[in-house]
Amino acid sequence: MNQSSSSIDLHSIARQVIRERGFNPQFSPEAQQQLARITSHPVAASPSGDIRDLRHLLWSSIDNDDSRDLDQIEYAESISSSETKILVGIADVDACVSKVTPLDAHAARETTTLYTGIEVFPMLPVELSTGLTSLNENADRLSIVVEFIVDAAGEIQSGNVYRAVVRNRAQLAYSAVGAWLQGSSTAAPNKIAASTELQSQLRLQDEAAQRLREQRYKHGALNLESAEIHPVMSQGQVVGILDAEKNRASNLIEELMIAANETVARLLEAKKVSSIRRVVKTPERWDRIVALAAEHGGNLPATPDSKALNDFLIQRRAADPDHFADVSLVVVKLMGPGEYVLERPGDPSTGHFGLAIQDYTHSTAPNRRFPDVITQRLVKAAFAHQPTPYTDAELNSLAERCTERQDAARKVERDMRKRIAAVALHSQIGTVFDAIVTGNNEHGTFVRVLKPHVEGMLIRGQDGLDVGDRLRAKLVNTDAHRGYIDFARA
Repeated sequence: MNQSSSSIDLHSIARQVIRERGFNPQFSPEAQQQLARITSHPVAASPSGDIRDLRHLLWSSIDNDDSRDLDQIEYAESISSSETKILVGIADVDACVSKVTPLDAHAARETTTLYTGIEVFPMLPVELSTGLTSLNENADRLSIVVEFIVDAAGEIQSGNVYRAVVRNRAQLAYSAVGAWLQGSSTAAPNKIAASTELQSQLRLQDEAAQRLREQRYKHGALNLESAEIHPVMSQGQVVGILDAEKNRASNLIEELMIAANETVARLLEAKKVSSIRRVVKTPERWDRIVALAAEHGGNLPATPDSKALNDFLIQRRAADPDHFADVSLVVVKLMGPGEYVLERPGDPSTGHFGLAIQDYTHSTAPNRRFPDVITQRLVKAAFAHQPTPYTDAELNSLAERCTERQDAARKVERDMRKRIAAVALHSQIGTVFDAIVTGNNEHGTFVRVLKPHVEGMLIRGQDGLDVGDRLRAKLVNTDAHRGYIDFARA
């Protein structure tokens, strides 16, 4: 049977996969009742008391082309020849969804929106996440604003957090803005072309982001490159897959969000408030990273050193850009996943090895990540001089839950990528690809082909291989129902 045909119902498969991973996106009757109350009597988005009115600023958002849950908007202001003030407006989800309510309980259980490539299963109802709590274009919204100054060297000099009413003046997409910033587009997107002020605003944000990026690299942040696939759809069916890569616009947003998260973490620390931090510990398989670098002519120290690792990564990107994503993937796999942890005032910080940051939290995506909702509540309470809304025991339990669910969500995304790829590649059984080993454990040996970036299991010829080894792999079978993509060493 041709698995690219309508006989493969990827929507049903996606629902099955998320259930198998322990997710239940169905909202309870109590949550539905709460939603009805919120939508019939929405919270007024108006300035009052400590809520500032910043609707006059030229805010804009940049996100995926098909994104509807807009968590943040950005604004930049040049305050001197060498300093730029950045404002990141974050959707005030807590204003609509209070702690200890049915919708809050649902979000705390699921902890994340699931993106399956075929269907989105939101952490919060779409009436909120793409409506009342989404920073939609030309809509007045309550927000938490994170403000910081980027100096000429790319260091963050000061930070502040406050509530405000904002209005997104331009909803933009990574693909179009990235091409325009890189000069690879023949014409600016219509919204940008129509406003010289918006053009200046975006370039100012881009310049600040580049300074932040260069400074992180100097501190040892890893210059990694992710490679994802997106399905090509026709009449509701997958007919192919494309590699999706970052560009100048996605890098811009990434840098401003990292800086905002770092600023929030530092402000909570200064307020002596317990919080949930996002950490990536020192790699346990550093010895294999050292061996991998040596195979490519690099020389890393015996003890973990993010600066030395990044220097090697920069060298590899320059020497072999076509295969750099593969090297990046191997390093990411060997570093291990990030996790959420409780950090109490005075605790030593584990830090984020990949970002080379000691103080880091998640705060900028409250529509789609529950840790960000928790952080939002902690910030609002601290700056309003109110008692903290969570005990340390609650934060520790929630951190463990969020880590476990994020791992499960990552597996959902991986499982669905394989199923989508199985449908798209079924007609290429027998084709030989350039590949790299990405995993080697008790479950088997896993490889990823270079183009398109698809992972599968090596079912023959796996002896003697380890993570990072290259080979030629022949596609021998696909099974969309089980998510199997099988290769044999060619």
